[in-house]
Amino acid sequence: MSFTRRSEFLWQLRTRSLALGARTLVMGVLNVTPDSFSDGGLYHDVGDAVAHGLRMLDEGADFLDVGGESTRPGLSEGLSVEAEQERVLPVIATILKARPEAVISIDTYKAPTARVAVDAGAEIVNDVSGFLWDREMAATCVGLGCGVVLMHTRGRPDEWRSQPRLADDEVLPLVKHELGDRLQAALDAGISRERIVLDPGYGFGKHFGENYALLARQAELRELGQPLLAGVSRKSFLARTLRPLYGGADAPMDGRLYPTLAATVAAILAGADLVRVHDVRTAVEAARIADAILAATPRYFQGG
Repeated sequence: MSFTRRSEFLWQLRTRSLALGARTLVMGVLNVTPDSFSDGGLYHDVGDAVAHGLRMLDEGADFLDVGGESTRPGLSEGLSVEAEQERVLPVIATILKARPEAVISIDTYKAPTARVAVDAGAEIVNDVSGFLWDREMAATCVGLGCGVVLMHTRGRPDEWRSQPRLADDEVLPLVKHELGDRLQAALDAGISRERIVLDPGYGFGKHFGENYALLARQAELRELGQPLLAGVSRKSFLARTLRPLYGGADAPMDGRLYPTLAATVAAILAGADLVRVHDVRTAVEAARIADAILAATPRYFQGG
């Protein structure tokens, strides 16, 4: 079996750096939204969101990804900048007051929100559009001097259900080409390689089986020369695979923990440096096992 040991990389953030490669880092998802696909409404209240964020840090999250807008499939209208900022800024400020050492990522594709979130103490901008949906985002991140995550997204959420299907052998080349374009655009804008992590965007404009075709060849994305973040947590492509076990229905949210762990470990063994998860403690434990496997893999068996 071929596994992919990662190269060491020092990810430069706004005021500090994170060492990648030696072990998998875990990003805890903190959705401050009423309508996110898996936990919408659970942490819409500032107090509830802060408590959950602190709990994830206690469970071993290396950093938190705070988002105020859902990008679930089928959405046709985006959230206003003002509403998004009203959701995320109090949460970021309160968490950092309680844990000044915490590393916060802001999950947004809007340059104004990225700017105020980083000013409030966020270290990373996680843009699901890879700088495509707000043309000011690249220049904004240059000015902020923050770390960035560039995700591959195929189309917009309201287009995902009607997009033409891809053959299995088309998925990885498309993602690699378009993610490479996003990387080059960021470099051309003046963002250094040391600040950039790439995300293949599982579930973002990929039909159900296309995600498996992407995961099976994820290691090839390391040829782009950047660390990889994988977010497979609770995704619908996992739930659909389990339909035979649930009477033909998608696995419910409370039945997606173990499939998430399986896919997360697969992503790590295929070269992911970071994983984005909802259930932190179990992911931390699974990542430690995957890291031990990678550390024990003879070099002549490694796939990249």
